[in-house]
Amino acid sequence: MFDEATLKLNADPLILSALREDVTSEDVSANAIMRENQIGEAELICKEDGVICGMQIFERVFKLLDEKTEIEFFVRDGEIVKNGQLLAKVRGEIRTILCGERTALNYLQRMSGVATYTKSVAKLLEGTKTTLLDTRKTTPNNRLFEKYSVRIGGGKNHRYNLSDGVLLKDNHIGAAGSVTEAIRMAKEYAPFVRKIEVEVETLDMVREAVEAKADIIMLDNMTTDEIKEAIKIIDGKAEIEVSGNVTRENIERLTSLGVDYISSGALTHSAPILDVSLKNLHVV
Repeated sequence: MFDEATLKLNADPLILSALREDVTSEDVSANAIMRENQIGEAELICKEDGVICGMQIFERVFKLLDEKTEIEFFVRDGEIVKNGQLLAKVRGEIRTILCGERTALNYLQRMSGVATYTKSVAKLLEGTKTTLLDTRKTTPNNRLFEKYSVRIGGGKNHRYNLSDGVLLKDNHIGAAGSVTEAIRMAKEYAPFVRKIEVEVETLDMVREAVEAKADIIMLDNMTTDEIKEAIKIIDGKAEIEVSGNVTRENIERLTSLGVDYISSGALTHSAPILDVSLKNLHVV
């Protein structure tokens, strides 16, 4: 759950931007059929099985439009929900409900979809020592919500943004000239409290990263046999992360390897939405 400070400082500006995208002057449809204030109520109904996530953001959309809007919740983030289940009731000024409906549902569907997909992947790692991580492959201006959804689904967050940690990827290494030089420069520049992670694509790069004393070595797009050999080379001298087009369909080949982390951009960039609808709006 987001704390109040995070909501006000980080979430609210993004939600307001989304609302402004949907309403540039007025909600013509709502104003056409509702010429004066009327209190109404609508039901939030789940239309497929999954993990619900984003109820707080769903509520925030309506509260930013009209703080008098009331939401009665029947589920909490992280709960398994079923097709046809009543999730919440929204009560407030009808024009407010109509105006915020699509934006609120967009957040809830997207966040629930990420949580549901993450849950399905995390389940495949149960009983192993490996931690499932997300990446920065998030929808622009939705990273706050998508990374939260990963946690609700049972995954963990990799660095939040470029200011959050040192990760030397192929182009950093190319710019520096070598793995060794990139790690040396990072250790010289970064605060001592920062771990240095380096992405490698070959076994020679693995050896170089170990010799240069990287804290975390990311094995990118390696075959299973290459990963096994890399683990032998690293031999406990660094933490190991495996990455590269990891999805629910192919993660099984990695689950028994005993690496520390598996990161998957698919958690955020390929998760389908969870179908949820706001129905049965009526005057009360």
